[in-house]
Amino acid sequence: MDVISPRQADIMNMLRQDGRVGVEELAVLFNVSPQTIRKDLNELGEQDLLQRVHGGAVLSSGVKNFEYEARRLLAVEEKRRIGILAASLIPDNCTLLINIGTTTEQVAVALRGREGMLAITNNINVVNILAGTPNFEVIVAGGVVRPTDGGVVGEATVDFIKQFKVDYAVIGSSAIDEDGSLLDYDYREVKVAQAIIENARQTILVVDSMKLERSAPVRIGHMTQMDYVVTDKPLPKKLQDLCAENDVIIKITKNATVKTIDT
Repeated sequence: MDVISPRQADIMNMLRQDGRVGVEELAVLFNVSPQTIRKDLNELGEQDLLQRVHGGAVLSSGVKNFEYEARRLLAVEEKRRIGILAASLIPDNCTLLINIGTTTEQVAVALRGREGMLAITNNINVVNILAGTPNFEVIVAGGVVRPTDGGVVGEATVDFIKQFKVDYAVIGSSAIDEDGSLLDYDYREVKVAQAIIENARQTILVVDSMKLERSAPVRIGHMTQMDYVVTDKPLPKKLQDLCAENDVIIKITKNATVKTIDT
């Protein structure tokens, strides 16, 4: 690996903590020009230490996902609004599967206080969010608990999910390819996500727009398999056209009035 400067080392430390950095913010922080920061980011990108995105950079994401706490702190308000809007698509008195992810967890937060619900999940954080909620039954899938984020994964989890046929599934994705492929990092998690999609009558994909800037190696499926895509910004035209051609409804928080359900 090439030697990196002390400033570049500080930038990498910030990336590991926060998951994303911006050119303008770094320029102010280090009292240098934006051009200097762009040069730093480009050099780090050439070493595959980060991935350049519009206005800044994220950790190089082709193989390994961000740590859970870093992901939880990314796009916090966007995820909250996505969660509320997605929850508004799910009626009372229904069954649902909720997958692993910091955005799917926000859907669970928004569903608290609903009536007659049954949720099956492989996400320990969702269990903690919904546990003790009146009129809300929660079933946790069996399997291996991933210590990094509380996700339950593996063949036992897949077999467990296949016992059910639910009204709605709520899934996330670590990245979306320009051809509409939904991508993730852990093949065990992907197997569970695929089982969730297959065993739901309607599937809601919840993703913030940063997922369009990232890449991941394992294919979950395709956007055209979804019934709804809930996100915070308009999708690229190619993806909009794909969704329109396949009757996938796109919901954008920027264009919607979202209201928190009192609990």
